[in-house]
Amino acid sequence: MTESIHFNFEYKKLIGQISSTYQQGQLKAIHAVNINLLETYWQIGQYIVEFEQGGAERAKYGKSLINKLADDLFNIHGKGFSRSNLIYMRLLYLGYPISEKPSHLLSWSHYVELLKIDDKLERSFYEQQSIIEKWSIPELRRQKKASLFLRLAIAKDKDAILQLAKQGQAISRPNDIIRDPYILDFLKIPEPHQYTESELERRIIEHLQHFLLELGKGFAFIGRQYRITLGNRHHYVDLVFYHRILKCFVLIDLKKEEAGYEDIGQMNMYLGYFENEENTEGDNPPIGIVLAKQKDDLLIQYAMHNISSQLFVSKYQLYLPDREELRAIIEEQLNSDESLN
Repeated sequence: MTESIHFNFEYKKLIGQISSTYQQGQLKAIHAVNINLLETYWQIGQYIVEFEQGGAERAKYGKSLINKLADDLFNIHGKGFSRSNLIYMRLLYLGYPISEKPSHLLSWSHYVELLKIDDKLERSFYEQQSIIEKWSIPELRRQKKASLFLRLAIAKDKDAILQLAKQGQAISRPNDIIRDPYILDFLKIPEPHQYTESELERRIIEHLQHFLLELGKGFAFIGRQYRITLGNRHHYVDLVFYHRILKCFVLIDLKKEEAGYEDIGQMNMYLGYFENEENTEGDNPPIGIVLAKQKDDLLIQYAMHNISSQLFVSKYQLYLPDREELRAIIEEQLNSDESLN
């Protein structure tokens, strides 16, 4: 009996070792294939561009070159040489010259999405952020659709915008995780709809994965309607998260209308409670976010006088932002900075 138990234990250990090695091997194989695929497609793009630049005789092919290549290469190699693929191979070489070759940490499918972005600064940001946060293709599409780069860049000066584009969004202090506005279009709440704060909270929980993506890297969900008790009275924080990078609780209170001074006072009370009653050794002071449909910046400024720098008031939108409006503001900021130099 004892030998049988020992055999089963050793056998399960063997299964675990084989499975682990096999999975690691698969990941290495996929990574190796991805590296070779990117390098191959980049080189094909180089051949196409160099052929196009080879003088008037070759230039006469013009737009028909890609169509002719797609037909002939498909007849030789089969799938993989569609017109669309060849266009993106060409763009890969043009967008990432030899001194700026694409990263092996992203897949060909990532670069197809990235190459759809004309602005080089914006594309660079999404490339870096995809690497930092390990975005899947759907996640990358979502962040592009929600204009994450433009929303983060809008409050920055020229140098900060360039750094954001080059390095992505680094997280080292509470301000780095704050967005204003937050885009909650995935909740599918029509604008005229009269919703309650409870419904808003319920829908966020139902779409928690999307909400975590909107919050950004490092958030872990702790709970909803988190109860705290003071003087025999119960209070409830709408949403509580823990941020793994900043090592602190993040409290979110939802408001379906404009944020008021009383909401700031309430959140400040929550922060005090968590810092004194919930924090354990190694935890940093908690961060509080009052997330409201509207906010009066002047009222917020005075209401937060001498209040914790860990407390923020942000707006949310139930619809996607107007990209062109955001882009115009950022271009104006960049041009303004240049005119001052």
